Amino acid sequence: MIKVQIPATSANIGSGFDSLGLAVTMYNTIEMEESDRLDIQSLDGMPIPRDDTNLVYQSVKYIYDLCGKPLKGMTIRQTNHIPMARGLGSSSACIVGGIVGANYLLGSPLCQRELVNIAATMEGHPDNSTPALLGGLVTAVLEKGKVYYVKQAIAQDLRFVAIIPNFELKTSFARQALPRDVSHKDAVFNLSRAALMSVSLYSGNYHNLKIACDDRLHQPYRLSLIDGAHEVFDLAYQYGAYAMYISGAGSTLMAIVNSERTDFAQQMREGCDALGLNQWQIHELSVTNVGARVLED
Repeated sequence: MIKVQIPATSANIGSGFDSLGLAVTMYNTIEMEESDRLDIQSLDGMPIPRDDTNLVYQSVKYIYDLCGKPLKGMTIRQTNHIPMARGLGSSSACIVGGIVGANYLLGSPLCQRELVNIAATMEGHPDNSTPALLGGLVTAVLEKGKVYYVKQAIAQDLRFVAIIPNFELKTSFARQALPRDVSHKDAVFNLSRAALMSVSLYSGNYHNLKIACDDRLHQPYRLSLIDGAHEVFDLAYQYGAYAMYISGAGSTLMAIVNSERTDFAQQMREGCDALGLNQWQIHELSVTNVGARVLED
C-alpha cells in the first residue's frame, strides 16, 4: 500500500481571485492499493463518502480510465487534517492525492504537467490544485484544459496564521454572493494588486502585502458571510500582521506575519477568545515549497 501526502493550500491571497495560491504545512494523507472491491475508510473519524462518490476514488478512477487500465476496486485509507469547506483546499487535496497515487500505481505514465492540467480541469480552477501538486506560491491560468503557471519558492521568513471558524462555508454558496459583473475601475484595481502580491511575496518586499491583499472582486461580499471576520481582521493588524485575507472562499481567515513574531498566534488566540470566538482554531503554518508526494517507507 502506498501513502500520498498532500499539503493544504490557501488560494486567492486577497487580490488574486482564482489565479494565486500557495501550499502550507498542513497535510492530508491517503493510503491506497488495488483491490478486488472498493474499501474506503477514514482513519481519523472524519465523515467521508465510502462509496464510488468518494472524490479520492473518483480521481483514481479518472486516471485509470484515462490510461486504459481496468479498475476492479481500491483500498483507500484517508487521514484528513485539512478541515473541509474552510477554504484550505480540502477538495483539491482529494483530487491531487487521488491522481498522484493512481499515477504512481500505474508506473507513472503521466508527467507532472499532465497531472497539473488534469487536477485543474477536475477542480474547475487552478489556484488550489496547482500549488497542492507543486508546492510554493503559484500563479496560474486555466485555458482550454491547459494550465499556464509559474511556481515561485517562498522564503521561510514568513508565517501564515490560519484563523479557522467553527463553521463551514461551501465554495458554491460563497460564489453565489459575488456580483455577475464588475466595473472597469475595480478590474484594474485587482489586476494591479494581484501583480504586486506575487512579486512582493517572491522578492521579500513584505511592506507591500497589506495593499496587495486589498480586493474588490470577492472579499467585500464574502466577509459578510463570516460573522466576526471584520473584528478578526482588525485584531490581526493591531498585533502587527503584514496582511489579512480570506483563504479561498472561506471561512478561514489568513494572516501573513513575520516569522520572528512567535507571539502572534497566542495573541490572536487571546483576542479571539475576548471576542467570544473561543471555538475558532488558530494554526501557525509555513509555506511548503514541496507539493504532493508519495512517501517512501
